[in-house]
Amino acid sequence: MVASTHWLASQTGMAVLERGGNAFDAAVATGFVLQVVEPHLNGPGGEVPAVFWSAQRDEPLALCGQGVAPAAATIERFHELGHELIPGTGLLAACVPGAFGGWLLLLREFGTWRLDDVLEFAIGYAERGYPLHERIRATIELNEELLRGWPGSSDLYLPPPEAGGLFRNPTLAATYRRIVEESRGASREEEIERARRAFYEGFVAEEIDRFCAAEGGLLTGADMSAWEATLEPVVTFDYRGLTVCKTQPWAAGAVGLQQLALLQAFDLAELSAAEFVHVVTECAKLSFADRDALYGDAEVPLDVLLSAEYNDERRTLVGDEASGEYRPGRGHLPRIRQALATPGSGEPGRGTVHIDIADRFGNLFSATPSGGWLQSSPIIPSLGWPLGTRAQMFWLEEGLPSSLRPGTRPRTTLCPGLALRQGAPYLAWGTPGGDQQEQWALHVFLRHVDLGMNLQEAIDAPEFHTDHLISSFYPRGFVPMSLALESRFGARTVADLQRRGHDVTLWPAWSAGRVTAVAREPDGLLRAGANPRGMQGYAVGR
Repeated sequence: MVASTHWLASQTGMAVLERGGNAFDAAVATGFVLQVVEPHLNGPGGEVPAVFWSAQRDEPLALCGQGVAPAAATIERFHELGHELIPGTGLLAACVPGAFGGWLLLLREFGTWRLDDVLEFAIGYAERGYPLHERIRATIELNEELLRGWPGSSDLYLPPPEAGGLFRNPTLAATYRRIVEESRGASREEEIERARRAFYEGFVAEEIDRFCAAEGGLLTGADMSAWEATLEPVVTFDYRGLTVCKTQPWAAGAVGLQQLALLQAFDLAELSAAEFVHVVTECAKLSFADRDALYGDAEVPLDVLLSAEYNDERRTLVGDEASGEYRPGRGHLPRIRQALATPGSGEPGRGTVHIDIADRFGNLFSATPSGGWLQSSPIIPSLGWPLGTRAQMFWLEEGLPSSLRPGTRPRTTLCPGLALRQGAPYLAWGTPGGDQQEQWALHVFLRHVDLGMNLQEAIDAPEFHTDHLISSFYPRGFVPMSLALESRFGARTVADLQRRGHDVTLWPAWSAGRVTAVAREPDGLLRAGANPRGMQGYAVGR
């Protein structure tokens, strides 16, 4: 079973499974295809975190394909350049591209296919073309002036290609073909290692070093060669008989666990629609305040943040009315600075992609690749893709867990999810969406687990979120008391929430979230759901 945010990617993953590959082979092939067919949402210059159950190792694990800040990226250097925030566009915001290394580590350690076989699909779509989604064209049109100033981007994307027509990226195809050719002639594992070296120590790193040096970036070939993807233990929290697994708090998954720790004392099934939205939103505010004060590539006191004592105390702050405060239980918040949004900055409105896969061997996989967006950084002409801009999530303020430090990971918003039932893999799920990821995905989980909805019903239910948090993206805004609701919520529910003090904004009826999910029942039955919003997500299995 495969569910992802693009139908071609889901079909790719299913093709791998049908040809004998396992979930990890399928995930890698799917991930590389998503880089090609959704270049406004992810690319080779981005990153990939994942959580998964390995049947071979009989345990849940996390994959960190998140690159680090360059050695030259210091707070002092950015201040010398006149910045109080790291820009949301351009080469200064680049970290080491982690997606390629992450996918290769997964393939080497858990897959069975050779690299050329999993890359065949992505190379084919890049070389022979794929139907361009209307949102890619809309992204190009919105940022046309910015792209026109970047020669590689202008050559590839301007004039804006027609939606629905075949679009090709032959340079990207050539980059991957060269990696495959340079890695041939050895064992499966050695070929994967040769490919990794070609990317991080060979011609790809050399081109990145040359381009950044010429265009004012900080990333170097030495930064590339010093980094490798890693496997890590997951962070867990037990909720309603399920063990929920997330990445370490260099990403945002633990903020979902914190919300569960607060919500477990509420009988959500007995609440009205307005009460459900209110309680979940107020718990989100408390949890995101801790995220903004405490998370990063540093020691984070999760044992305290997930403890019963801490959450009993924090839960007393949830009242009948919307709170206008934003207060962490520990630490201190960064100072919000006033800055104007710039073209291409921030995360795309439906930014990022997502993959969930279950195979017949007992593996279960969830990943949320992101970064390397076409509209945020210039295309490197010789490679066919841009670097990422994830460094914008660091703070240029000393003393925070997420302060900029060379060689550390930015605190991202990415949060793939895995849940175990009685120690066995049960559910893989997640969504794109920036700071809304660990709201939209959490709501689907709550509606499935607490309200008894099946996966598709939970995904289809009217969505909501708050921006009463410090944005992770330039220019790092904060919208107190905000509550966005899809307009399918009833008028009585909207009025009740407004009466409680929420500053309600109605969104179009089907516009919030891109959640996908795959579940495995104890008898082996597989279930899945995909998001109908945008008519792009797709779940397939047999």
